[in-house]
Amino acid sequence: MTDPIPLLGLLLLVAVPALLLGPVRRRHPSVFWALVGLPFSTFRLLASYGSVMEACGLTVPPSRWRAGLILATTRREVRPVPPRRGMLRPTPTGLRVRLRLAPGQESADVAAAVERLRHAWGVHAVHVAELRPGRVELRLVGFDVLRDVRMPRRCGGSFLRVPVALREDGTALLRDYRAVPHQLTLGATLSGKSMYLRHLVAGLAGQPVALLGIDCKQGVELAPFASRLSALATDPEQAARLLPVLVRIMEERYDLIRARQGLPFDAPEHTITSDVWGLPAAERPVPIVLFVDEVAELFLTATRKDEERRDEMVTHLIRLAQLGRAAGIFLEVCGQRFGAELGKGATMLRAQLTGRVCHRVNDEASAKMALGDIAPEAVAAACSIPPERPGLAVVGDTSGGWSRIRTPYLSLDAAARCRENAGLVPELPALAPFRPLVAPSPAPVSLAKATD
Repeated sequence: MTDPIPLLGLLLLVAVPALLLGPVRRRHPSVFWALVGLPFSTFRLLASYGSVMEACGLTVPPSRWRAGLILATTRREVRPVPPRRGMLRPTPTGLRVRLRLAPGQESADVAAAVERLRHAWGVHAVHVAELRPGRVELRLVGFDVLRDVRMPRRCGGSFLRVPVALREDGTALLRDYRAVPHQLTLGATLSGKSMYLRHLVAGLAGQPVALLGIDCKQGVELAPFASRLSALATDPEQAARLLPVLVRIMEERYDLIRARQGLPFDAPEHTITSDVWGLPAAERPVPIVLFVDEVAELFLTATRKDEERRDEMVTHLIRLAQLGRAAGIFLEVCGQRFGAELGKGATMLRAQLTGRVCHRVNDEASAKMALGDIAPEAVAAACSIPPERPGLAVVGDTSGGWSRIRTPYLSLDAAARCRENAGLVPELPALAPFRPLVAPSPAPVSLAKATD
């Protein structure tokens, strides 16, 4: 007769860990993935790779010599051949495996089967990245990495490359100003747009660049970082005075480039083929990043005089967007809505902003303004962002690619980083009149004095 006491102990030994896995999966998904999800998904992938690829239509008939060899040596049935699989590489958020596609296959074929692959291998999501023609990488994600954002330890940040968010495939999104010089960021109130801007300022604070700001909300977004800003305009009138100065700086840098090339100063601009990065390091001017928050405020007018000022500001912004990259001037334009209804020049300015980031917006038209002209299929993804997930956004570029991202929370303590790097503010005499006044830090008050 079986003794019930050892049997009960065996059941408890199995049931207690099983009951603990539920809370661990909810509260610490990365731990659950490392302990349970990774071994389970690895086993399923290795055991079912060939059959899953055949079911997804990702196999091809074998070559004649291979089919003949199989029939001559084993007399087995000749089956279709799946893409050649590389080694599995575990990551903190999932798995990665590289595939060598057969002749006639393309990465779009694999991308069309990602939902079936996700279901077959029991993971949260599957993403496809093309490495080079004929080679793709499957990025398996074990859990929802955008629910509780944890940036990777090694994000790859460098000069003018700032990690600002986490992609849905578990990799860091880098804002690379050398690759994407100008960007448009849209988002409704409490969508996380200001948090995205805060990460950019904090990430650039420790780099040898000049940071400029136009904050038409009376400076409430950028004023905490005033110690690191070379210029700050808090209303349209100040912006109307700052933008012409920035255009003149751009023109002076073009003169410097022409002088270095030996071209005459009256040569047309289309003959200039270099930029500031081709100059020697000792002669290279400092890069300038201009942050424009609530750009729609620059377009709003009430009188004819305001219309003239608006037209001048828009003209300067368009010139900076068209010619600023070669002069080392980059634009970061933010707002709640941006489109043709703002007035003359709005559509032309938007066309010059290569990068696009769309947070939660109030209407579909706003999402189309941001992504409709570069990635139409991303508009639906932007419209489905829930309000309870601030920081979630859709990022796209002119190549047509897009992905979901989420910015981690960053408090205003990031302003301390700007105060620590206040010595990096470059000497730009033309911007001296626009340098914000920085109030001294308040002296700490002891608890005894506060309670007296």
